[in-house]
Amino acid sequence: MALKGNPGVVIIGRNEGQRLVNCLNSLGTADSALVYVDSGSTDNSIAMAASRGITVVELPLDQPFTAGRARNTGFRRLTELHPEVEFVQFIDGDCQVASGWLEFATAFLRSHPETAIVCGRRKEMHPEHSLYNRLCDIEWNTPVGETEACGGDFLARAAVFRDSGGFNDDLIAGEEPELCFRLRCSGWKIFRADKLMTLHDAAMTRFGQWLRRSARSGYAYAARGTLHWRRAGGYCRRENLRIAFWGALLPLMTLAGALLISPWLLLLVLAYPLQYLRLLLQMRRTNPEAATASYAFFLVLSKWPECYGQMLFLIRRVRRQKPTLIEYK
Repeated sequence: MALKGNPGVVIIGRNEGQRLVNCLNSLGTADSALVYVDSGSTDNSIAMAASRGITVVELPLDQPFTAGRARNTGFRRLTELHPEVEFVQFIDGDCQVASGWLEFATAFLRSHPETAIVCGRRKEMHPEHSLYNRLCDIEWNTPVGETEACGGDFLARAAVFRDSGGFNDDLIAGEEPELCFRLRCSGWKIFRADKLMTLHDAAMTRFGQWLRRSARSGYAYAARGTLHWRRAGGYCRRENLRIAFWGALLPLMTLAGALLISPWLLLLVLAYPLQYLRLLLQMRRTNPEAATASYAFFLVLSKWPECYGQMLFLIRRVRRQKPTLIEYK
C-alpha cells in the first residue's frame, strides 16, 4: 500500500481477538501502510491480520515479550518497506482509532516542527462495565497542551523516533514516558491535543486485574528510575519515593512504633484517610472530572501493589533475571 504522504501505522497485540478486529476495522479506510506485530498469540490474531493483506511480524520466542520490543520491531519493518515514511502512528491492538485523528495529527506535526510526538484523548470504550474501566477512563484524561509524556497511542516523527533509538526493549511498562523523557532532554516537545484519538478496551472487571496492573506500574517506575538515576533531579525519583513511603515505610514505622514505643503510634494510620481527603480536594481544584471519591480512594490504595511491583523489580535485578510481562488480561 502506498503511503501518499500519510503516516504509517504500527499495531501491537497479544491474544486480542475481537479487539484486534475492531482495531483494524477502525483503520480500514486509512490510506496508510499497516504493520501488525504479534507477541505470541495463541488465538487467530495472526491469521486474521494476514488475511487482510496486512504485513504481520511475529516476535521470536527467544526473548521476553515487551510492548517496547514489539513497537521497535514493527517500526523497523515499516521503514524497511517504506523508507520514505515521515510519521508513524503507534497503536495498541485493544484500541480503535477515532475518525479524523490521523489527518489531524499529521497536520499538527507538519505545522509544529518543534514537536516530536502528538497524542490526543484516549477514552475507555466501556466505562460503564466496571469501576476499574471507569478508573482507566479518568486516568487517560490528562491535561491538554505541552506535556511530559504520552501513552501507548501516539503519532511520532519517524526520523526522530529512529534517531532516539526508539523504545527501551527491556521495560515491561512505562516505555512511552521513558522515550518522551529522552526526547525532551534532547530539546523536543510532546503535545497532548484536545482531540479524540483512540477508544481503548481495558476489559478490566476484577479487583485482581487492577492489582496486577498497579503492580506493573510500580515495577515500571522502579525500572525507569534506575535507568536515569544520575540525571539532575532524578528521573521518577519523586514517584518512587512516594510509593515506597506510603506502601512500605509508613506501615513499618507505624507497626514498629506501636510495638516498641507506644500503641498510640497506631494513630499514624490516620495519614491514609487524610491523604485521601487531600487528593480529593486537590483534584477538585485542578481536574474536576477526576474528582471522584472512588478515584481518590484507589490512588491511595494503589501504593501497596505498586510497592510490591518495586520490590519485584529489585529482586529480579539482584538475581539478574530478564524482565517478563505482568499481564492483567
